[in-house]
Amino acid sequence: MKCIRKNIAHFLLILLVLTGWTSCERSETALQSQNSNQPAATIEPTVSQEVEKLPLFVTYHRDSLENTAQIDSFKTRFNELEQEFIFAINRVDAYRLRAGDVLVIPDTLTKNFLDYSPFPQRLEMLDSIPKTVLISRRIQGFALYENGKLLKWGPVSSGKKSTQTPAGLFYGNYKARSKISTVDDSWLMPYYFNFMNFEGVGVHQYSLPGYPASHACVRLRKDDAISIYNWAKQWKLDATGQIVEHNGTPFMVFGDYNFEGPVPWLQLVEKPNSNYLNARELETLSQYVAEYKKDKRNFDLPEPDLEELAVTPPEGLETIR
Repeated sequence: MKCIRKNIAHFLLILLVLTGWTSCERSETALQSQNSNQPAATIEPTVSQEVEKLPLFVTYHRDSLENTAQIDSFKTRFNELEQEFIFAINRVDAYRLRAGDVLVIPDTLTKNFLDYSPFPQRLEMLDSIPKTVLISRRIQGFALYENGKLLKWGPVSSGKKSTQTPAGLFYGNYKARSKISTVDDSWLMPYYFNFMNFEGVGVHQYSLPGYPASHACVRLRKDDAISIYNWAKQWKLDATGQIVEHNGTPFMVFGDYNFEGPVPWLQLVEKPNSNYLNARELETLSQYVAEYKKDKRNFDLPEPDLEELAVTPPEGLETIR
C-alpha cells in the first residue's frame, strides 16, 4: 500500500514538473508567452535622470606648506588631476609652489572642475546671446557661456593696480597663434585673442602668479587660452577692412579687485559663497546685455525677399536709372 502511495506521489510530481508549475521558470515562461505578440516595453527615465544636477556645495580649508617635506606630502596626498584643480582654484601655476605658501583646498574633490565654479551654471540674462566670455577682475576668473549655459571656467591674472584691465563690454576682434607684446618684444603671447583693438588688450596664455600682474591683458592657462582661441568668434569687416559689419564674441569685463585686501579665494574657508557673483556685478552684466541688444552689429540682417526685389518702384524704372 505504501509502495502504491509512493508511486502515485512520484507520478504526480513528474506530472507537475512536465506542466511547468513547480519551476521558478514558470513565471518567466508565462510572461514571455503573454508578451510574445506585444512590442518590447520602453524603459521610462527615472525622476533622477530627468532633474538637472544640483550644484555641489563645497567647503574649503587652508593648507600651510611650511617646508619641502609638507610640499612632498601635498603631492603624495593628491593625484595629478586634483593638484591641477587646487592650483587653478588658487590662481597659480604648479611650478610656483614654494615652502611657506598657503593654499585653499576643497574638502570634497570630484572629477568635474565645474563643481568649483564661482560662476552660476545657468545665467538667464545671457540666454539670447550665442556665446559670451565673462571676465571677473574681483575673483580673477573667466567663464564661457553658450545661450546662458556655463561651458567652462578657469583662473586668470588680469592687469596689476597701475595697469588694470579696463572694465566694460567689448568684442572679440582678431586673434593670432602667437603675438609679440608691444610693451616688451621679449614677451611672447601664445593664443592671443584681442578684444580692445586700439589699446592692444586681449586674452592669451601666460604664467599665473596668484594675483593680478599683467600690463592690462588677461593671462590664462594654456588649455584655457586654446579653448577661447578656438571657440570665440572674430569680428567681420567690410571689403575695405575699416568698417565692422558684425561684432565678434562679446567679452564682458567686470568687478573690482581689492588690491589692499586679502586674496579673494582664501576667504572661501570662512565664506564658501564669497566668490560667487554679487548683486552689483549681476546688475553690471545686465547693463552690458542691454547694450549688446541695442547694437545691430550683433545680429544677422534678414535676407531680402526676392518677390519684394522684383516689384517695380512707384516712380517707375526711369527713376532707378
